[in-house]
Amino acid sequence: MASGKTSKAARRNTPAPLKKNSFPWGTVTAVVVLVAMIAVIGTYVAVRSNEQQARAEALAPFTPTAQNPDPSRAIPGIVIKEYPGGSHVGPDEQVAYTESPPFGGTHDQVWAACNGVVYDTPVRSENLVHSLEHGAVWIAYHPDRVSGEALETLKSKVTVPYTVMSPYPDLDRPISLQSWGHQLKLDDANDPRIDQFIAALRLNPNTHPEPNASCQETTLFDQHNPPPYQPAPTPGTPGARAEDESVDPSRPMQTG
Repeated sequence: MASGKTSKAARRNTPAPLKKNSFPWGTVTAVVVLVAMIAVIGTYVAVRSNEQQARAEALAPFTPTAQNPDPSRAIPGIVIKEYPGGSHVGPDEQVAYTESPPFGGTHDQVWAACNGVVYDTPVRSENLVHSLEHGAVWIAYHPDRVSGEALETLKSKVTVPYTVMSPYPDLDRPISLQSWGHQLKLDDANDPRIDQFIAALRLNPNTHPEPNASCQETTLFDQHNPPPYQPAPTPGTPGARAEDESVDPSRPMQTG
């Protein structure tokens, strides 16, 4: 019979049972999640890149070139008129515009800030027409006919310099685009002609009288409290200036 000492020694010399290594599920899960995220990001980048390339290709025919200085002429429904530049009125004068919204002709001495500005309230037309003279594109919309997702879609077009957007209460269609001497009226904020119009006419030196002029806010125009819109008087109204009135050489002119 084994002694107690022998039994104790045997127990001391018996190797401890081996521990099973657990599978690193946490590490594997983290790697799988990381790979999935990389795949999702890569897919998103590829899709966005493809979308941007497709958009660029679609707008290529509407990019001004020496051979095609005014590609907007190919946009269905566009209205084009010739207007002389440089004729100004003071801040308390109105112009009897023949078009609504106006898109050229006599205008205020001070331009409306148009550096990607979205106005929440209707703005005086005489100031906005001066912005067009500087190469801006003005998106006007009827506040009772454009709202929600359509309004957000329009706002997304006004994120670069020389674009401006404002409500226009007397608009006869939901949406109207203006550049100097050019106008396009539309019903749908998703109409591809909006991008075509902007690509063809924004800062197009061939279609507006004052290339390289500013669209920044000035001390004479507060974009946070702009002069309010007033309906244009009818042509021949006493005290109203004519849309095509020639330049008054005695009137100081603000340009650039």
